[in-house]
Amino acid sequence: MRRAIFPGSFDPLTNGHLDVIKRSLPLFDEIIIAVLNNPEKNPMFSVEERVEMIGQIIPSLDHSECKLSVRSFSGLTAEFAKQCNAKAIIRGIRAVADYEYELRMALMNRRLEPEIETVFLMADEEFSYVSSTLMKQVFLLGGRVDGLIPELVETRMRQKLGQIS
Repeated sequence: MRRAIFPGSFDPLTNGHLDVIKRSLPLFDEIIIAVLNNPEKNPMFSVEERVEMIGQIIPSLDHSECKLSVRSFSGLTAEFAKQCNAKAIIRGIRAVADYEYELRMALMNRRLEPEIETVFLMADEEFSYVSSTLMKQVFLLGGRVDGLIPELVETRMRQKLGQIS
């Protein structure tokens, strides 16, 4: 079985994340979307909320050839991948700056768990500038994020800010 994890904070999940998941589907038999529990990042959504939202969104993806699931984790990504018996860690790349950061992380993960590969996938150019941090900033300042994050996520962001009940 070719199992991979796709780790991230996903706070919030963006259409860029979904694009990377869709591109990963033909490559693996199973993908675990691994939601990092990192309270130091001052998240908008709790890890439980993020897992629940992603769990509601992934059934809408055409993934008949690949099992998709979502789990939370704390600690080292390489350690979590090993616990899951994953053969790969999926990482999305948007720009050169991402590559430099992701390369360092991939090399450290290889040092920690040499049998687990990191697979870099380019995001679609439509999402090459989309990040969770940017989406939160634009949203909090009243900008439009439609088409850049799933509708469910935008609705939950509005609920969080008391803009809708």
